[in-house]
Amino acid sequence: MPKPQTVERSHGTDARFAGSGRERAAACPVEDIAQAYLSSTQGDAGIALRCAITDALSDLMEAERRARENSRLISRGFVRSASRDR
Repeated sequence: MPKPQTVERSHGTDARFAGSGRERAAACPVEDIAQAYLSSTQGDAGIALRCAITDALSDLMEAERRARENSRLISRGFVRSASRDR
């Protein structure tokens, strides 16, 4: 399932999120993200949780892949540079 593209804002009265919507979103995007997943799954919390976990794991695996690729590129650059210095 694709990641939610739009984030709907909840209008709760929780004291932690008092202030303008912009301040609240900057302080804690978790509520907005949770609401977006719930909206994309028509309110099914179980499916929303599974989608969020799937997306998080996918993002983590992509970040790890990029880190490995960068490490390989850095290592190759170091070896090439060292051989030219001799």
